[in-house]
Amino acid sequence: MPDDLTLLKEPAFATALNDLDDLLTQSGKAFLLGAGCSKCAGLPLTVELTDKTLASARLDATTKSILLSIVALFKGSTTANIEDYLSELVDFVAIAERRGARGAATKTASLGGDDYSVQQLKDAVDQIKNAIVEEIDITVNLDVHWDFVRAVHRPSRPGRNVATRPVDYLVLNYDTLIENALAVQKLRYSDGMSGGNSAWWDISTFDMAGLAARVLKLHGSIDWSEISGDPLPRRIAKSLTLPAGNDRKALIWPASTKYRETQRDPYAQLSSLVRSVLRPQSGSQTVLTICGYSFGDSHINIEVERALRESGGQLTVVVFASDDAPIGELKRLHQDKEIMDQVRIYARKGFFHGMTAATSTSDLPWWKFENITRLLGGER
Repeated sequence: MPDDLTLLKEPAFATALNDLDDLLTQSGKAFLLGAGCSKCAGLPLTVELTDKTLASARLDATTKSILLSIVALFKGSTTANIEDYLSELVDFVAIAERRGARGAATKTASLGGDDYSVQQLKDAVDQIKNAIVEEIDITVNLDVHWDFVRAVHRPSRPGRNVATRPVDYLVLNYDTLIENALAVQKLRYSDGMSGGNSAWWDISTFDMAGLAARVLKLHGSIDWSEISGDPLPRRIAKSLTLPAGNDRKALIWPASTKYRETQRDPYAQLSSLVRSVLRPQSGSQTVLTICGYSFGDSHINIEVERALRESGGQLTVVVFASDDAPIGELKRLHQDKEIMDQVRIYARKGFFHGMTAATSTSDLPWWKFENITRLLGGER
């Protein structure tokens, strides 16, 4: 049963929503979507994905031993997840590779008292990625994302100026919900791929004329593959068997990814695009709406903060947060006098903007993605 939105009709909250509607209508739109936006479709949250991956039958005995040793390194942490573990494993791959490249006597990395070769560590990375893909590449419910895309791209109300730039979706999830929702709504978009069921990476597709949207998959995608000799993604139909010597690997990057990955394409190209999206041209405005993201990725946090400081006041960041009030990184941004007026926070128990705070003793349901969708669609 849908949540009751009656509380949001109270004057302070209704005004906050009306102001948001004005911002989104008159500015360029960008959305940063995290794992919380996919739960309503039947996909696991990060903590659930972690448990499922750790128990996956795709992991052989060596990989399970490696992974459990990495989990042990995070003993005491209440927030570590499979993406942290995968990032840690990538770091161990780099350590072993560096030792080998420098001619060290020890060309392995030690975990849990055992030594592992570069190949064993790389095999573990691939198996973990395949396990993640298996847990996400399932039948999903597109209802909410269908409505979300329709709401974002709905015609402007009469008398309103409307931004004509493509909507930018900065997607941290590996799933393809946004791409599918755009396609079934017959909205022309680019995700960086050229082709169809099978496709190849082509950065120029983001510059095509007539786009309604651009989808920037900042952590890769379950339908992207890396084939031998080419680090750029391909989309390869599942029904295809490639010629001998063309092994394909899942091309996803964990959220905490590491300096080395950020220097390679397509990650570097996507990062450059994100920077341009978040720095509007002179005389224009952009609203970045953040949903389902808990500010746990330092790379993303750095990009958002830098953009706020370098935008000359032309970037507004809107955050729908599940916490009662701003905490952690979000609290720091909210309290920073240089940028606080550019940050609008719709939290579980209040609205926070600059020196303004309108609070509630009851939960305000606007933090849920399905309710954000209803509000963007005009429901009040």
